[in-house]
Amino acid sequence: MEKISIKKLINFRNRSDRSKITFATNLNKEKIESNNSSGGDYWISCLSAIRNSFKYNNENLLDEKIDLLIRKINVTKAQNTKNQFQRNIDIINAFKNFDISSLKPNVDIVFLKQPRTHSIINISGFPIQVKPCFIYTFSENYSEEIGGIWFIATLNGFRKSELGMFADLIYRHLIKHYSKKFFVNPDYCIAIDLFNGQQVNFSEIKDTKITTLIDKTIDEIKGLLGTNLF
Repeated sequence: MEKISIKKLINFRNRSDRSKITFATNLNKEKIESNNSSGGDYWISCLSAIRNSFKYNNENLLDEKIDLLIRKINVTKAQNTKNQFQRNIDIINAFKNFDISSLKPNVDIVFLKQPRTHSIINISGFPIQVKPCFIYTFSENYSEEIGGIWFIATLNGFRKSELGMFADLIYRHLIKHYSKKFFVNPDYCIAIDLFNGQQVNFSEIKDTKITTLIDKTIDEIKGLLGTNLF
């Protein structure tokens, strides 16, 4: 079975009962195309600007990208392309309402490279793809800690429970690969829905304010297939 993106799991949840059976059956037959967190090239302009703004703590990078996209709109004839650029601009403008400093600890942080070999975690026999935008370490109160953030852009956005699946995966990913060296801080396992302006951190899941759907979704797929296939 090929790696499965979180968006594939969300897509499964939103299908009809009949369509879920087809999805589950094909899952064991087909190679699943990998989906990165950008949802393809459509949102790459806003995502690249937001990632850079977060990493370098520089909101000017957002305005620079907006100016670039406006220039592209002015010279582009295709209406679909104009619409794409405008939607990316809208996402960037909405992100300006976020306090970037609240999305990471108020101390120096060190961004880590993410080995490709770390991008898959096994959950009940399913190879789930985990590709947060950033993983970083920091020291606070004599504690060596680690966190991660995942910016997600998709048309119409996600429900908060669906967004929680991304935060859940960040936490599981960090526990699996980094918990021997660092304390995984649940407050900084953050997923942000850029379309709706919502955010979820893993502490909300731990405190049962948000129900995580990953295990429930995988169990439902396994039930359709029969556990003997795993």
